Amino acid sequence: MDKIKLNITDISPSQLQSGSFTLLLSEAKGNRRLPIIIGMFEAQAIALEMEKVVPARPLTHDLFKSFAKSFDFVIEEIQITDILEGVFYSKIICTDGIRQKSIDARPSDAVALAIRFEAPVYTYENVLLEAGINLEDLNEPEASPSREVKVKGSKSKSEPSLEDLHKELEKAIKNEEYEKAAKLRDEIEKRN
Repeated sequence: MDKIKLNITDISPSQLQSGSFTLLLSEAKGNRRLPIIIGMFEAQAIALEMEKVVPARPLTHDLFKSFAKSFDFVIEEIQITDILEGVFYSKIICTDGIRQKSIDARPSDAVALAIRFEAPVYTYENVLLEAGINLEDLNEPEASPSREVKVKGSKSKSEPSLEDLHKELEKAIKNEEYEKAAKLRDEIEKRN
């Protein structure tokens, strides 16, 4: 399976989970984005390193880097390998020049380390198909009439058309509301 290189695009506060952040990764040679919900501390660790802010005392990821380098280990790459039931899985691929090791990690920690070691971040097609947002799809909304949905105990409720969903998806991405965009993408895929 071919690896797909990702770039770190943005970190923004989560619209749906208080205290969480959305890490946005973008396909290096393509139009897809991969939003991943991460914790506040990991978001801070990524943001500080991206901005080249040096804390007074080393953070956990800085400590790991110092520890690894003292034993001549470097991180070669990060791989976001899978998504199961909404949970992302990743691996840190590291070496001492002789041995190569693969270490299981949360993507947020793996990305925080990738930045510190200037290591590339990769994923696979199955992950982008499952959780990615394709920006090309936003430019080609499908026209579809609005459907009526009967809700038990009520008269009827109008469901937005595919065209309306595509417009909302485009608006959510433009406003950097990536969690909302992911939910809209999922609804569009259910209807296709």
